[in-house]
Amino acid sequence: MATSGGAVGGAVRTGAGPGGAPRRPSVLRGQGPAVAVVALGGAVGASARYGAGLLWPTGPAGFPWTTLLVNVAGCAVIGVFLVVVTEGRPAHPLLRPFFGTGVLGGFTTFSTYAVDARQLLEEGRPGAGLAYLGLTLLAALGAVWAAVALTRRLVRRGAGGSR
Repeated sequence: MATSGGAVGGAVRTGAGPGGAPRRPSVLRGQGPAVAVVALGGAVGASARYGAGLLWPTGPAGFPWTTLLVNVAGCAVIGVFLVVVTEGRPAHPLLRPFFGTGVLGGFTTFSTYAVDARQLLEEGRPGAGLAYLGLTLLAALGAVWAAVALTRRLVRRGAGGSR
């Protein structure tokens, strides 16, 4: 049973299509701006990560410090950003998808992290590979935690809250 604008089986149906079948709205209907800002932000973030790799390349038999530092820095910025947009002043509704999902999602990289770890293992350096996996995980989580804690403290202090 379908009614115009009503939900049936989780889908919103509007009007009748060919043969009297109900029409479904486009999946992207109303989401175009969010998709566009995520794509734009992703291009910005991925370009910044690529630039970091060009500035500080990992040489043959080197340790992937650039990827590790990019991921840790990105996680710290994610911590700051999420506190600011959720506990600070109201922000434009497209800021979070642009910066959080797009820029920071494009800047941080799980795929390169996995490729770097695999390469270390394939080079016969299991200690370095496991250290890289563990160090990245611990440093990234620590960066988010520290950034959230510090930013919350600063936001509360700026709002006249307790220390």
